[in-house]
Amino acid sequence: MSDLHIYNSLTRLKEKFVPIHAPNVGLYVCGPTVYSDAHIGNIRTFSSFDMIHRYLVHSGYKVRYVRNITDAGHLTNERGEGVNRMESQAKLESLEPMEIVQKYTVGFHAICDLFNLNPPTIEPTATGHILEQIEMIEVLIQKGYAYSVNGSVYFDVKAYQENHNYGILSGRNIDELIAGYRDLDGQEEKKNSIDFALWKAATPAHIMQWRSPWGMGFPGWHLECSAMSTKYLGNEFDIHGGGMDLKFPHHECEIAQNEGCTGHQGARYWMHTNMLNFNGQKMSKSLGNSILPAEFLTGNHPLLDKAYSPMVVKFLFLQTHYSSELDINIKGLQDAEKGLKRLMDARKEILHAKYDVQNTNDGKSEMDMQIEKLCIDCKEFMDDDFNTARVIANLFELSTIINSIKGGQINTKELSGESVALLRKTFDAYLLHIFGLQPLEENNSTALDQVMQVLIDLRKDAKVKKDFATSDKIRNELAAKGIQLKDEKDGTVSYSMN
Repeated sequence: MSDLHIYNSLTRLKEKFVPIHAPNVGLYVCGPTVYSDAHIGNIRTFSSFDMIHRYLVHSGYKVRYVRNITDAGHLTNERGEGVNRMESQAKLESLEPMEIVQKYTVGFHAICDLFNLNPPTIEPTATGHILEQIEMIEVLIQKGYAYSVNGSVYFDVKAYQENHNYGILSGRNIDELIAGYRDLDGQEEKKNSIDFALWKAATPAHIMQWRSPWGMGFPGWHLECSAMSTKYLGNEFDIHGGGMDLKFPHHECEIAQNEGCTGHQGARYWMHTNMLNFNGQKMSKSLGNSILPAEFLTGNHPLLDKAYSPMVVKFLFLQTHYSSELDINIKGLQDAEKGLKRLMDARKEILHAKYDVQNTNDGKSEMDMQIEKLCIDCKEFMDDDFNTARVIANLFELSTIINSIKGGQINTKELSGESVALLRKTFDAYLLHIFGLQPLEENNSTALDQVMQVLIDLRKDAKVKKDFATSDKIRNELAAKGIQLKDEKDGTVSYSMN
């Protein structure tokens, strides 16, 4: 096992990673809310934790990786009121809520496949764990940390604050929070405006509702992750991850629920990925710079100059530390494409070339020692809070050495067979197994059918919504590229006109 150090958002310190039950590791990551397509910021988060999961396994740990699906209870404001996202989207698309859930869950998995993200060990859903959430609420009420009113149940933040610290993760002050919250519908039910919903009473018109001791209703968003993480990983587990935007209120509320119910804060190490910008601006629909993963893969967005392989986008993510903001721009994408090709070409060269190398009995040459240090340092960088950017910098240096060997600038007599084996092992380990990258030609060929299916599905959705302008645009632009779409009895098929 390595001396891995992780930045812990809870303590605001970089700490040595000491699993509770080594070599077993429990990792929980907040998954998608499946009421819409996953955006590229979501994919950066899931790609980061895919890398973290892969590296833990590579380091010899046995990891139980739990990533949930939020298919109920996610309301439209941070305190647990507002509109249920699944029901709201179902009305917009004239579908049942669980049809929305199925549609966007399938779409999320398809995008994960395109980005070569390994599936989690367990992928629980909120609707599959209503009983566990109800049981957790009952314990919180019994301990005085929650109260019921008019069929709803709220977490009592001030009661919790008497013995604990609400704000320990985010650094928020509850008095300032209370003062800053405006009066909203349903606030009159609460003891304090800062209290958040554990269970919401449902009106007869609300489709997604379940029986509970407090009447028909549905769970709050924050509760599901507390219930599912502790069920599958225990009251105290190793790592909890998610995007920076979830630190407050979602993860703060999880800690309060967990500690109030079990006496433990859930995870020992809390990890957060940072945000994505495009051309220096935060990505948002209102600014027109919110780009879906499928749009990167097709190039069908006015801010993109062309289509980019999912491996290029993933490589761009890896060139910045997971906890740092990342600005995407066209030059960055172009450079990432060139950089990934360079590394994959170097891997291909070192993998297949046969060199006339020196006799190992002659000792290590300066070139051997340089290669060894660059390779060993890769592990040191990964053990320093998964610093993929520095690993990639070393791989570029190693690729320069490989290209110099290929070009004859470095005599193969200057390196040993052990150095060649170490280069092969290092490029395979980091590019393929830890970073989860694929050679561009391989990825492009395997992904093409999936990308076409994404486009076909987008066109189908547009036709269902009677958005014929978008439907026709997809068909016409593909036709301009030599690809004909044909609607048949069993669905839409594509074929080349060339």
